[in-house]
Amino acid sequence: MHSSPVPPCPETDVVVVGEAIMDIIDTAAGPVEFPGGSGMNVAFGLGRLGVSTAFLTALGRDERSKTIQRHMDSAGVRLLPGAEHLDRTSTARALLDSSGSAEYEFDFEWNLPQISPTFLPKVLHTGSLASFMEPGATQVLSLLELFSGRCLITYDPNIRPTLLHSQSEALRTFEHTVALATVVKLSTDDAQWLYPRTSPHDVARRLLDIGTELAVITDGASGSYLRSSAAEIEVPARPVLVKDTVGAGDSYMSSLIAGLIEDSEDDFGYGKLSRLGTASSLAAAITVGRHGANPPTRAELVRSLELAQNSGENSDD
Repeated sequence: MHSSPVPPCPETDVVVVGEAIMDIIDTAAGPVEFPGGSGMNVAFGLGRLGVSTAFLTALGRDERSKTIQRHMDSAGVRLLPGAEHLDRTSTARALLDSSGSAEYEFDFEWNLPQISPTFLPKVLHTGSLASFMEPGATQVLSLLELFSGRCLITYDPNIRPTLLHSQSEALRTFEHTVALATVVKLSTDDAQWLYPRTSPHDVARRLLDIGTELAVITDGASGSYLRSSAAEIEVPARPVLVKDTVGAGDSYMSSLIAGLIEDSEDDFGYGKLSRLGTASSLAAAITVGRHGANPPTRAELVRSLELAQNSGENSDD
């Protein structure tokens, strides 16, 4: 890998390092395949929001890889070189319950190409399987150490317990990564698995103590909690008829990253936390209101924010 990144690249604001997987969903008409994976979903969501994004991932040289690449192209996301080096593209079979929530069975391999970004983005994002599964996880950690202090680093563990060796080992990896990250987002399920019998507020406090600047904990229909050293806020979720929850957390993360780029305030004060949390919650609501990992476009999110603002103004009258 390159020893150090060169100066900023004006064409790319975000580099996402993460897995790209073909999701297989069984239907009455037979299995249907969709591009997925947390890293890919976040990168795709950023592209939809108009953020210039590059994606560092691992794919096979097969038809599933071509499908994933077309999917990323449709959102304007650039695939970094060397991705197609695996024997086959990884898959995850989604099993939906009656509420639309998904569990997954994985056929997964994670090993990064022997390159790294040769430019300095505004944000480097990683998470999920990419930060835990070897040998790629060690490569990801090396990248974070290389870029730490040079750009914003965002992290979403998106825990998949069935693929991890042990809770204690995963916790060590998680906390090592948190220490390098500027912003950490995790769901209440993640928080409860990593820190049993600990409240979300206490988990957020611990993440700040470890070294991150902003801790975000999402709780589905119950909303989200954002905490920094300067402020904390509870943001309610937008009521929505849920089609399924596939990609909701990733859509929240994409909006959060987009907000970090667009919001010029340096600190994480109350106003900034409110803006970040509100937009991200609306992005997740749009996603769960339709099937699959189908995040909002920039125009859709702007329109939703305008409607929410007008609704709030009317309720104050």
